[in-house]
Amino acid sequence: QVQLVESGGDLVDPGGSLRLACVVSGLPLDDYAIGWFRQAPGKEREAVICISSSYGVTTFADSVRGRFTISTDNANNMVYLQMNSLKSDDTGVYYCASNLKYCLGDGSQYDLWGQGTQVTVSS
Repeated sequence: QVQLVESGGDLVDPGGSLRLACVVSGLPLDDYAIGWFRQAPGKEREAVICISSSYGVTTFADSVRGRFTISTDNANNMVYLQMNSLKSDDTGVYYCASNLKYCLGDGSQYDLWGQGTQVTVSS
């Protein structure tokens, strides 16, 4: 079955860290780009960061540069989002999504989405 499943969301204090995981089933990571998106309450969905075997890492959200990193475990078809120095503005539902080969900032170009995982940054 082709699907993406996120996990790892939680309530965390400002300044804390979280690692989100995306299990990619039925898609070869060598051929697909996996992007992380987020949607805060009352706001539009935002592209955060993406990784592609062919083209590397693309960071879309300037606010996460230097704080968020993306990585893959191709042997286990996993994509991770390591989030450090978390801020209240990072609160939202985080989604992973797949696109053939390319990292794009437009979420409508992604074919498959996970169900999302909630990240709340608050003291």
